[in-house]
Parts: sequence; structure tokens; C-alpha cells
Amino acid sequence: MTRAHTRGVAPRWHPPRRWRGIPQAGLKWYGQMNSPNSLKLILASSSPRRAEILRDAGIAFEICAAHIDEAALPGETAQSMVARLAEAKARAAAAKMDVGASECIVVGADTTVELNGEILGKPRDSAHAREMLAKLSGRTHHVLTGIFLLRLPDHTVRAAIEISAVTFAPLSEKEIAAYSATGEPMGKAGAYAIQGLAGRFIPKIEGCYFNVVGLPLAKLYALLRELGWRD
Repeated sequence: MTRAHTRGVAPRWHPPRRWRGIPQAGLKWYGQMNSPNSLKLILASSSPRRAEILRDAGIAFEICAAHIDEAALPGETAQSMVARLAEAKARAAAAKMDVGASECIVVGADTTVELNGEILGKPRDSAHAREMLAKLSGRTHHVLTGIFLLRLPDHTVRAAIEISAVTFAPLSEKEIAAYSATGEPMGKAGAYAIQGLAGRFIPKIEGCYFNVVGLPLAKLYALLRELGWRD
């Protein structure tokens, strides 16, 4: 045992022979890779709303968007669908990455709206958006987000589903038509964005607000901590 060991000081680390010739900056990066704070966060989504939630929370991340078929399977419940799609997105993104380069956590998420057992996904067009909004008018529905975390390279996983209840005020045909004409409903589950113009129509929510936007922040943070991520 060296004197450095007896004094409780770690000996200087020397790279294996096969790494000689690698720039010192690269060696320093490798040495930091296995530290508790080195886990990179990869968001498997091109959603600007999810990215904004993470940025506003001060969480550093990179994007590796995964494009998959998001259609519900025959007879599939909303909970089963968001869980399946969140996992599929995370695994699809992980398959595109060079996981040998670093340790990371890939986050997949999927959000949908459910009203009395009916899944209301993203509207096909403006007419479909108006149809959805008419169904939501004056009623309470549920927003479900499935999140799936995949830590690489050991493939440890965490998963959860967050559910929030959202109440819409009664909407007139004129209000529905005017809101649909803004284009905001397109690309949004349930044909609305609570953080946008539709916020004026929503007098009450029960549960996580960020879940309604598309990413349950507190739940995600707790799962990241379980996987060893530190900010």
C-alpha cells in the first residue's frame, strides 16, 4: 500500500495504454464520466413545451427526438397507451445513440387526454379540433402523461404515469371557432394548450400543472434522483 493510500488520498489515475495519445481534455472528460454528477439527460422528444419546462427548471439536457407511430392500439386504455409510447420513445432514442461514449438517462414521455374512457389525441385538422373542444366544453377530463427513464449503459429503468383533472368552462360555438382559427390546438392532445390561449377557458385543475403542459416535473425530478442524477 502506498503512502498516499495510508493517508486517505487517492493515487493519481493513469489511463490504460490503449488510451494514450487521446487529448488530455478527452481523458479528463472520461474521468468525470463516472462521477455522481456526470449523468447527462437526453430528452427523447421534439416537443418545445417539454424542452421549455426543463429549461425553466434549470435542468440541463440534450435532445434526441424519436419519431414513432403514436396511434392507440385497438381496445387500448389511455394509461396503457401513454406508458407504452413513453417507453417506445425512450428506447428508440437510445437505439440511435452512441451509448459507449458516456453515461446518460434517456427520458421518453407521452401525453393524452381522456374523457369518459375516450382518448382525445392530437387533432387531424381544424374541424377535428372544434369537435374535441365541443366535447370538453363545460366538463372535466383527465390528462395523462407517461414517463419512462432509461439509464445507459446499464439499462436500469424507472416509469410512472401522472394524471391531472382539468375542468373546462362552457364554450360557445363562436369561442370554439375563434380558438381553433388561431392554430394553437394543432399538435396538442385534446386540441388545447393550457399554457397558451386556452388558459382562459380553464377555471380549475386538480393535480400537476406541468403534467397538463406535457411533462410532470416533480415526478420526473424524483425519478431522476432515484437513478443517481444530480443537478
